Amino acid sequence: MTAAADPPPVPAPAGRARRFRTARTVTALMLREMSTTYGRTPGGYLWAVLEPVLGIALFTLILTVGLRIRTPGLGVNFPLFFATGILPFQLFMKLSNKTARALMFSRPLLRYPGVTWVDAILARAILNAVTYLLVFAIVIAALLALFDTRTILDWPPVLASLAMAVTLGLGVGALNCYLFAAFPVWESVWDIATTPLFLISGVIFLYDSLPRSAQEVLWWNPVIHIIGMMRRGFYPTYEAAYVSPAYVMGLASGCLVLGMLLLHRFHKDVLQR
Repeated sequence: MTAAADPPPVPAPAGRARRFRTARTVTALMLREMSTTYGRTPGGYLWAVLEPVLGIALFTLILTVGLRIRTPGLGVNFPLFFATGILPFQLFMKLSNKTARALMFSRPLLRYPGVTWVDAILARAILNAVTYLLVFAIVIAALLALFDTRTILDWPPVLASLAMAVTLGLGVGALNCYLFAAFPVWESVWDIATTPLFLISGVIFLYDSLPRSAQEVLWWNPVIHIIGMMRRGFYPTYEAAYVSPAYVMGLASGCLVLGMLLLHRFHKDVLQR
């Protein structure tokens, strides 16, 4: 008698194979960016931590020594007050700018059929979100360990602020990813338009301390809501009643959907420019 032939192997479902291929491609793109962006920079990832630390130290020195201001807008510790503003601000800015340049950064690799524009955006967004979330955790942990900040952390507002910053950074970055590639002049316009964002986002002041007329204008700046939510989590007496997570998440989702639709429709034209 002849032995029965082994049944043919059952092929993996197409969806599972596609997800595995996407995960492998995204991981490879992330490793490539880690080596090219941080591996060739003096200090590598250390600079990502030193940048906000040096900014916090300089800000504290200017206010306490130069301007002789003794108490921050909230609490008793200048470094912590500034950190709760600059860290979520940088998370949004770094993530949006890195995501916006994802296609330009990975353009040579997008010629391969196994690499898609979605892979390029996911790789840059995930890597930079994780990087600056870790920077946030390291800097805040160091401040709480080194200083008597008298802080009682309320984690839900802190996590909500981080989620708002990541979502807004991804949404704005995805929309600009199309606009930067389709209209090169827009990149210069965007850089100029966002230059004063640091000064009008509540990093160094409290929204509540502004005149009513200024509040009505600055309320539309989504970053001021992110920083207000962050400070609500660090200062129990600070209500930040003006903060609207629905506004920030709605704006972020709208930018993300519009950006992905434009890239889905025109990514081939954009890559051929």
